Amino acid sequence: MATMQRSLLTLVLFTLIFANISVEVSSTTITLYNKCTHPVWPGIQPSAGKPLLARGGFKLPPNKGYSLKLPPLWSGRFWGRHGCSFDASGRGRCATGDCGGNLFCNGIGGTPPATLAEITLGNDQDFYDVSLVDGYNIAMSITPFKGSGKCSYAGCVSDLNL
Repeated sequence: MATMQRSLLTLVLFTLIFANISVEVSSTTITLYNKCTHPVWPGIQPSAGKPLLARGGFKLPPNKGYSLKLPPLWSGRFWGRHGCSFDASGRGRCATGDCGGNLFCNGIGGTPPATLAEITLGNDQDFYDVSLVDGYNIAMSITPFKGSGKCSYAGCVSDLNL
């Protein structure tokens, strides 16, 4: 529990905009960065009808990042799974945020409690937040980087497990 209380998963949102002959094409890359001293297993669940990214989950070692390119108009949620153990076939469980006992969530959401980062890419505006609607399991933040607009930090990095 003590290591979970010190967990910090930071999502860094990179937004790049390219123009080509009066047609605007938008590309968004996010980097999930694990600032913990132990592995975190990010889970990814796209909204209905949106493509699955990175098979829905993976292991992220301590002090490492993993970048994902988001398709235009993508929306979905990310969460950190903690205390996971999986066999060679990808079956196992996580102490928090588990998605059906699978390494790759494949569109399945995390079992509460799970701190969520929610992202919606739009035509003219993008939206993001950190939500505790499914409970709290680890500290999480979103920090915009580059791009245009007046986007600010969102997060819950206080230890709510005390």
